Amino acid sequence: MMKSILADDAAIEQAVLLLQQGRLVAFPTETVYGLGADASNPEAVRRIFQAKGRPADHPLIVHIPSADCLKDWAIDIPEAAYKLAEQFWPGPLAIILNKQASVPVEVTGGQDTVGLRMPNHPVALQLLNAFGGGIAAPSANRFCRISPTQASHVEEELGDTVDLILDGGASMIGVESTIIDLSGQKPTLLRPGHITQLELEAVLQTKILIASSVFESSDPILRAPGMMAVHYAPTTTAKLCSKHHLPELIEALSRQHKQIGLLTYTFKSIETALIHSINMPISADNYAQSLYASLRELDNLKLDIILIEQPPDTEGWQAINDRLFKATSTQ
Repeated sequence: MMKSILADDAAIEQAVLLLQQGRLVAFPTETVYGLGADASNPEAVRRIFQAKGRPADHPLIVHIPSADCLKDWAIDIPEAAYKLAEQFWPGPLAIILNKQASVPVEVTGGQDTVGLRMPNHPVALQLLNAFGGGIAAPSANRFCRISPTQASHVEEELGDTVDLILDGGASMIGVESTIIDLSGQKPTLLRPGHITQLELEAVLQTKILIASSVFESSDPILRAPGMMAVHYAPTTTAKLCSKHHLPELIEALSRQHKQIGLLTYTFKSIETALIHSINMPISADNYAQSLYASLRELDNLKLDIILIEQPPDTEGWQAINDRLFKATSTQ
């Protein structure tokens, strides 16, 4: 299994050399760990899909070191893109734009658009600046599984399929970036994240449309990562339920001698021979930061089921609810 190394200057130099050779480097961002390859090298990008088991028509996000690089990857860039970049970059926001002809189809999933982001993590930014180009990087995990927020998660998921794992500590935000599509007539939110719809609308001074997942839409094209009906999912069956139904469900499953994992933020920790519980933070930001690590901890126990208490249905919890709905979908 590939072991991670501390992301010091020597490790960054090694990572740059590997990227230049068309190899794969996992690196930390403020959202989750990414599996990176030279975005201008089609063969290198194909290695990402092979390592993840990801379908070739699923577009990737290209990470860039500054907003000045937008023009290297996109055309017809609207003023809205620069406004959002000025306000939120570096940060957890990916912007979908019409692509330059030079952008490999492997990056875009065959589409005429490209997703671009400037991450807000010192290791990611140091790597991008040292590399001097765009790095295509989806989350460093198997396709549709729990995203990694620590270097050890990447080791567990991908092993020797990745050539180097840079360890920059635990991701501070813990859920993937917000994605906004500016390639069409109206700004459209494709994936909720730490940056909310209201924050985006405040900068753009216009209403933002909300896209459906590809399976809920008449449009068969997957416009961005994370729009699958099932995503971010543990291998263990997981169920999202209200706090009012949790006690009776736990009781029913216990009578069946089921091994139960529990993520809860209102109930005190319940620990028995059958129940393995994790108390989650009550603030949305702290909950998001620990969500994937907690899910992974329970998933590794090989339980019969994981029960997740439904968080509040409010703006601040939108990204978390999006991930939980997809992680517990049975489609």
